[in-house]
Amino acid sequence: MDYRIFRAINQFAGRYRLFDAIMIIISQKVRYLYVVLLIFMWFRNNFYKKVTLFAGISVVVTLLLNCFIKLFYFKPRPFLKFWVHLLPPSPSKKNSSFPSKHTTLAFAAATSVLLYKRVVGSIMFILAFLAGFSRIWMGQHFPSDIVGSAFLGSLTSIIVYITRQVWNPFIDRVIHSYNRFCSLVRYR
Repeated sequence: MDYRIFRAINQFAGRYRLFDAIMIIISQKVRYLYVVLLIFMWFRNNFYKKVTLFAGISVVVTLLLNCFIKLFYFKPRPFLKFWVHLLPPSPSKKNSSFPSKHTTLAFAAATSVLLYKRVVGSIMFILAFLAGFSRIWMGQHFPSDIVGSAFLGSLTSIIVYITRQVWNPFIDRVIHSYNRFCSLVRYR
């Protein structure tokens, strides 16, 4: 089933240059769009600063979890098991197909923002879905890798959200220090 869904999506790679280019751009550039969105959110007010920091914490925890899983679990990428339409850049043969770092991080950030700001979070969630879909299109991950990675990234953000009382003192200190620094710089 996983392979059949993979083939149904990946069969179009290499046939349509425009879609290939779009998928490559989505796969490689969504993270930069996330960074820009989070920077804009940071400069709005303290509430948005808090949302940005929670997203950052979720991303860091997810990245650590991703690295931990890859230490103990290896799943070959599709192009190592089957003939696929592989679009550049080609991933390393040594990297596990699960979890997909692109997808886990995109869903961690999107879910974290979605829990606080529905509109911006929904846009980020759509971009995260497209990033995951693009990884299948490009021949780099199986659909189960993407679904599992999306679940992992989202679950991590939900856990960070549930335990936000633990993080609040740290986040409040960071925001207070930043605001104080800005006021000192402004008045000099």
